[in-house]
Amino acid sequence: MAGKFDLNDDSVVVIVGSGAGGGTLGTELALKGINTVILEAGGRYEMEDFVNDEWDSFTQLAWTDMRTTSGSWRVAKDFANLPAWIVKAVGGSTVHWAGASLRFQEHEFKTKTVYGDVKGANLLDWPLTLAELEPYYAKAESRMGVTRTNGIAGLPGSNNYKVFEAGAKKLGYTEVHTGRMAINSAPRDGRGSCQQIGFCFQGCKSGAKWSTLIAEIPKGEDTGKLEVRSNSHVVKIEHDAKGKVTGVVYADKAGNLQKQKARVVAVAGNSIETPRLLLNSASSLFPDGLANSSGQVGRNYMRHMTASVYGIFDRPVHMYRGTTMAGVISDEAKHNPARGFVGGYEFETLSLGLPFMAAFLNPGAWGRSFTSAIDAYENTAGMWIVGEDMPQESNRVTLHATEKDKLGMPVANVHFDDHPNDIAMRNHAWKQGQAVYDAIGATRTMPTPPYPSTHNLGTSRMSEKPKDGVVNKFGQTHDIPNLFISDGSQFTTGAAENPTLTIVTLALRQADTIADMMAKKTI
Repeated sequence: MAGKFDLNDDSVVVIVGSGAGGGTLGTELALKGINTVILEAGGRYEMEDFVNDEWDSFTQLAWTDMRTTSGSWRVAKDFANLPAWIVKAVGGSTVHWAGASLRFQEHEFKTKTVYGDVKGANLLDWPLTLAELEPYYAKAESRMGVTRTNGIAGLPGSNNYKVFEAGAKKLGYTEVHTGRMAINSAPRDGRGSCQQIGFCFQGCKSGAKWSTLIAEIPKGEDTGKLEVRSNSHVVKIEHDAKGKVTGVVYADKAGNLQKQKARVVAVAGNSIETPRLLLNSASSLFPDGLANSSGQVGRNYMRHMTASVYGIFDRPVHMYRGTTMAGVISDEAKHNPARGFVGGYEFETLSLGLPFMAAFLNPGAWGRSFTSAIDAYENTAGMWIVGEDMPQESNRVTLHATEKDKLGMPVANVHFDDHPNDIAMRNHAWKQGQAVYDAIGATRTMPTPPYPSTHNLGTSRMSEKPKDGVVNKFGQTHDIPNLFISDGSQFTTGAAENPTLTIVTLALRQADTIADMMAKKTI
């Protein structure tokens, strides 16, 4: 049953999902005095519940509900039912993220204008500019405690970082540092500093890493205006005869269906669950799903161009010590088509424990080449590559024709094919990443394929014109004024940077918009 707010209270804002978008939006609305209910499909695990063990933690936190894949991407072959590595728990994937907090570059908001017509890419300029977002970026960085902003010192460089930095400098790269991370380098905001434990992906046991679970939601709950209902899986958004949304239907922990009425609904379920919910909410008034007059719901799925490079050295590196993502090289993040592709990419240090190393190094591989790499684990350094991938209409999330989840709802199918630009960028990045390690004497370098997606973007994109996308510049759906999208699915394009900072930035701005519209009674 409901807790603080009555199921029939139609004055509340209901938010689906408690991650970077939903958790931030819910807290900010509560701080503004607005009654808000966050419905989270997963359970609630606090700091002391987290497990510093990769597989046990994965079992505790990961979204493992059935999903299917199609398309030529490597993930469909290696992880057919796990296209995305995200969290099903209060705090969403902010519990699992590594903390990298980089602002988008100016040109990345207008890729159609800057990159021109890229064959096969469904590029579109954002209806927003960097200048419009800058005050909210500043607010987000302060709130999240991003290192190397607001006078906050950077984190210390781990051994993995020192190897990475030395190689980068040998290659002539200059934009190399241990920031910008939403991990406390000194106590701040009631949270302690990083203990360099190395299990950032498993939920930060010291509370130094910003997450909505630790840093936002408790502040919202303290106001008495925010209620977070865990184990509440939303299956459908309801609307009235005029097409205005009126609330949601969700399954509680016991599997019983409940209806929570709402004045406003904001969906922040990540770029796979958000379109799935909109499509599963189809009705006679909206036969193609909610907010889908453009036919763009579920389309333009992006996951970033990703890959990894590992280097083996003749001496120990112990890459698993210290923060998982301990530093960044940004020299290749610029748009420089002379390299043979549009857009750019970042190198970021990455370390995996032995269990994940064995699973992700080269899935399905065996034999001497694989076992000798595992044998050399202590002497290994690692980096992740993250770059802008091209939105394509055919890369999309759809409802599976026959597969249903345990609540009887069609599951999501994630279809993805790499664009030729993504492939050219990945090949360039693999070569440069190997060169970083070769420059300082690696005895072997290993380019590795993409893991399940951690940066899921697009599928409900922002557009100036309703025919081109799903939401306007405030994340308000073009078709339904009191329905908002509040996560990375509203991204028009993906940029080269990790998305969380921008998701939080947009959520803070959206909170102002929703509060203003409610005050003016326009929603």
